[in-house]
Amino acid sequence: MNVELKKYSKKRSLDCNAYMWVLIQKIAERISTPEITITKEEVYRDAIRDVGAYTIVPIKTEALDEWIKLWQGNGIGWVCETQPSKLDGFINVMCYHGSSRYTQAEMNRLVNIIVQNCKNLDIETKPQAEIDSLLRSWGE
Repeated sequence: MNVELKKYSKKRSLDCNAYMWVLIQKIAERISTPEITITKEEVYRDAIRDVGAYTIVPIKTEALDEWIKLWQGNGIGWVCETQPSKLDGFINVMCYHGSSRYTQAEMNRLVNIIVQNCKNLDIETKPQAEIDSLLRSWGE
């Protein structure tokens, strides 16, 4: 018999996740112009970067495109950004994790960033107490 021990983490509430996507769509609609359409996916990726849950991975320069393709194949929020490396022939890749892998604290931060963006754009949100209730309902 094999036994695996893992740290317990609450799953995100579908209600919380659904509400987050409603707000993301409203942001995308508000900031889009007739000339430039901003998608909900772009808004989501920006919020993912704002949360800052990432791992830095040094990748050989010639393998960069393949690495990015593989990483971003994990989902919408799996984003890569590059920066110079001190290692010759390598580039550092900041690999952001999508919210499907977030801890409860990271998801709270993500939702709060999105709610704050809505407030900055005069987009109505649920009262803070209701948002807090959605965030607490994770794993129930």
